[in-house]
Amino acid sequence: MGFGRFLKKVVAPKSVERSAVMAKLDDRSFFRAKHECPACSVHIEEQELSANLFVCPQCGYHFRITGPERIKMLLDPNSFVPVGQEVLPANPIEFPEYADKILFAEDKSRVDEAVSAGYGMIASRPVAIAAMSFQFLGGSMGSVVGERIARCLTVAMEKKMPAVLCTASGGARMQEGIFSLMQMAKTSHLLALMAREQLPVFLVLTDPTTGGVTASFAMLGDVILAEPNALIGFAGPRVIEGTIKQKLPEGFQRSEFLVEKGFVDCVVERKSLRDTLIYLIDTHQKGYGRNKS
Repeated sequence: MGFGRFLKKVVAPKSVERSAVMAKLDDRSFFRAKHECPACSVHIEEQELSANLFVCPQCGYHFRITGPERIKMLLDPNSFVPVGQEVLPANPIEFPEYADKILFAEDKSRVDEAVSAGYGMIASRPVAIAAMSFQFLGGSMGSVVGERIARCLTVAMEKKMPAVLCTASGGARMQEGIFSLMQMAKTSHLLALMAREQLPVFLVLTDPTTGGVTASFAMLGDVILAEPNALIGFAGPRVIEGTIKQKLPEGFQRSEFLVEKGFVDCVVERKSLRDTLIYLIDTHQKGYGRNKS
């Protein structure tokens, strides 16, 4: 299948029939009124957790959130304009049961793909934004994810505004084969174009950010921020330990460890992220450190 033909298939509306098994997922009982913190085991009411930006009030553990939830936290109310919503999943290599997995992920996560992208305002400052959802097939990067991020950055260049990319991913989506791996090159190329236009890209790495996402656009931002204790790397620690037959240092691949090694610029708590991004946007607009030639 040629890529042009495949892209038409990707952007076409979904025509997959919902199976009888998938129909059972309409039961929303998995959304609980209480949450147990994985770090300290305290039970937190849904309302309290939401009011605290899904951060444990007892120990500060940052719960994983979806892309739409993160965008809502960062942008001004009612300012978000989505981009690429018409780009929907296809099955380019006819991977067995992939269509059912997509439907399952949509019902379970309440998002239509592993990334939400668009543009809006943050404290009245225009910004393009894309935020990933680990809840959707492990935040894996397939053709839709790559295309939505590409369109988001294209809008940023057209409108001459900075971009914020929030990652949460297990890597490339194996069900799409080489089409998935191609998104690494596509997203990296778009960041190179942003750099050529002298438009900043701010990366926010959240738990987890691994695999092909780390190996491509996640490490190419002008400023790389990370949430506390986020797992960031290519292969996971268990895979590495199994390969080298050695015990890894405590905290290896966590965001604090990566700050010490120079791979991440700063660890920022979720409650401070919006203000940090405002500061970075303002700093860039004032021209500090910008090449004037």
